[in-house]
Amino acid sequence: MSTGYVYDPLYLEHDEPGHPENRGRLEQTMRHLQDSQLLGRMTRLEPRDATVDELSAVHRPAYIDRVRSAAETGRGWLDPDTYVGARSYDAAVRAAGGLLCAVDAVLAGEVDNAFALVRPPGHHAVADRAMGFCLFNNVAIAARHALQQHGLDQVLIVDFDLHHGNGTQEAFYEENHVLYFSTHQYPYYPGTGHWQETGRGVGKGYTVNVPLPAGVGDAGYRQVLNQVLVPVAGRFRPQLILASAGYDAHWSDPLGMMLLSVAGYANIAGTLTGLASELCDGRLVLTLEGGYNLEALSLCIAATLSVLLGDEEVQDPLGPAVRREQSVDGVISAVKREHELS
Repeated sequence: MSTGYVYDPLYLEHDEPGHPENRGRLEQTMRHLQDSQLLGRMTRLEPRDATVDELSAVHRPAYIDRVRSAAETGRGWLDPDTYVGARSYDAAVRAAGGLLCAVDAVLAGEVDNAFALVRPPGHHAVADRAMGFCLFNNVAIAARHALQQHGLDQVLIVDFDLHHGNGTQEAFYEENHVLYFSTHQYPYYPGTGHWQETGRGVGKGYTVNVPLPAGVGDAGYRQVLNQVLVPVAGRFRPQLILASAGYDAHWSDPLGMMLLSVAGYANIAGTLTGLASELCDGRLVLTLEGGYNLEALSLCIAATLSVLLGDEEVQDPLGPAVRREQSVDGVISAVKREHELS
């Protein structure tokens, strides 16, 4: 397997000391990927800045101007959780553009799959405002790019962050060219993502939410993937799979209460690579979202990359959670009824 990755030191210049979403997330991750020799096995994809037109495919021009102006003032807050600094706009524009480069490389056949190691994250950002540490919605911008610039008709977005990607859902809620699938702790920030949220108009049925109770771990996630994601993706037949890769569902994460392990994340990556291989010639692109225990984050990303590279064994030095896992049977039954899955 040929795997590409996107990274730029500029992503470190969006920073607020003491904030959970800080430069240390990528600093430690890149050190670990270098030390483990994973970087040397991958193809580096040079990122570029997204254009204003590309950002405007998802965000309103006045909001883009507001983010730029806020950054020019040097430091501030766009919502109670989301900061900007002097280089935040620059980093965010290159984060979105970096993911576009990854999509271009995969669709051109330069690499089989890719991971965009970018920040700030994006899946909470809506058309006209920042939310939940996110400035621009990287994955939504990438999906729109694939549709408009590459002529695709069907793009699947799989969001396995701890939190529901409300911004991504909103971007495509009334459309049928993008299927948005999300697993997330519920009820939890941002409060959206009930299984009855399935889309509107021609988009009805193209949003698939799997709201999970706190305490779901590897076994529960495996059930959800096998019993919901696999049949939904098979029915949709995507031409490209994008993934919002959040690692804050790991059992050690300070912001969540889920029980996924490094091995559990490797299983998610394996499911995605399997679906991509079966449905869309292996075309899979992941982009970094959350994950706030730095050791777990770097290990989970490394495990994901190992799977993308085709490694058969993935090490989990942190081991599984020791708490009892919650059942997902009721949630799965409700989602399957709502989406008419056998």
